[in-house]
Amino acid sequence: MLMPKKHRTLIYEYLMKEGVVVAEKDFALDKHPAIAVPNIHVIKALQSLKSRDLVKEQFAWRHYYWYLNNAGTNFLREYLNLPPEIVPATLKRPTRPEGTKTAKRVDTARPASPSDQSRQEYRRGGYDKQGEVGAGSARPEFRGGYGRGRGFNESNRGGPGNADQQ
Repeated sequence: MLMPKKHRTLIYEYLMKEGVVVAEKDFALDKHPAIAVPNIHVIKALQSLKSRDLVKEQFAWRHYYWYLNNAGTNFLREYLNLPPEIVPATLKRPTRPEGTKTAKRVDTARPASPSDQSRQEYRRGGYDKQGEVGAGSARPEFRGGYGRGRGFNESNRGGPGNADQQ
């Protein structure tokens, strides 16, 4: 697709900086939310990179997701004339400043309330959950009078034409 070189450069710079680009599948969108170019330019530029196996594309719920791979990183370094020290944000390790320390968790005992006591009794009750599981542990009980028809008993043994019935 024909597009200004400035737009292509902005898209490639953003991709090199972040390592990932997300675009909604809306070709009529005037401007991409993160880059100051039309959304169709972003989609077509990254489809071009995908056809050259420089990015990995995923599509879900009307959104394209493009992930930069190593070959794509090398291509963008050459295209944008960047030194090898510059890497996408997805490849950078998160750094912590030296002066900051992680806060240690302080375990403070909470005073027990009456409801906590009843919970503990319930949890420690004599009810054995493990003993009543598995096939054959429950004995089914068959009683008449439920479902279709009549329940079975000795008086209706012969069926509907039985002379013993009244």
